[in-house]
Formats: sequence, structure tokens, C-alpha cells
Amino acid sequence: MSTYREAVLANRDDYPFDLWRERFDDGLAQYSEENCARAREIMDNLLEALVAAGEDAETAAKEALFKTAVEAFNDLNEELDYELIETGEREELWELFNDVTVSVGLNPEDYADGEGIVSMWRDW
Repeated sequence: MSTYREAVLANRDDYPFDLWRERFDDGLAQYSEENCARAREIMDNLLEALVAAGEDAETAAKEALFKTAVEAFNDLNEELDYELIETGEREELWELFNDVTVSVGLNPEDYADGEGIVSMWRDW
């Protein structure tokens, strides 16, 4: 049985950012090493903050951490003329955020009429 920390950090195994980098090789310049590293950093910061908050953190505290991460993705996407997070990337991030939600003891179906916590703040 894994610890809370292990469960949260295990989400790194499902990061889509390496796949995004491969799209750069297909001519999609928005998936540069720098942009993908920035996206990875947003998720790393979220996971580390959730670990630091701890398993017993209040739901509102965990939600605030998700909000910060989603808004950071909004900002990054806006900075890149809304080209970083398109349909496929949106779905990949959505799934990742739902998995993180579950790993911290929250239910994605409790947010945004069942759409998941990301839908509460996302612009993408």
C-alpha cells in the first residue's frame, strides 16, 4: 500500500509532456522544450504543494492548490496565443488533473457538475 506522498507523486508517470515534445518534431513549434518544461513545472509545483499540504489538509486548501495550477496553465496558454492547449492536450491535462484529484482523496465528479475540478477555472 502506497503512502499519500507516493500516490500523489506517482501522477508524474502519467505526464503528457514528453508526448507534447514529440509534436514539436511534427512541426508544432509551441511544444518547444522550454514550453513543455514550463508545463511540467506547473504540475510538479501542484504535486509538491499537495504533498506538503498533507493528506489531512482541508478540502478548500487542496482546491486552492488546484486553482493555482489551472490558472497557471491558463496564463501559459494565453502567453502562447492559446496554441499550447488544444483539444488533445486539453483531454490529456483533464485526465491528469482528475487522476491527481483522486490521489489526494477528492472526487472529480464533485466539481463542475461532474466535469472535474479543472473545469472550475480553466480557459482551455
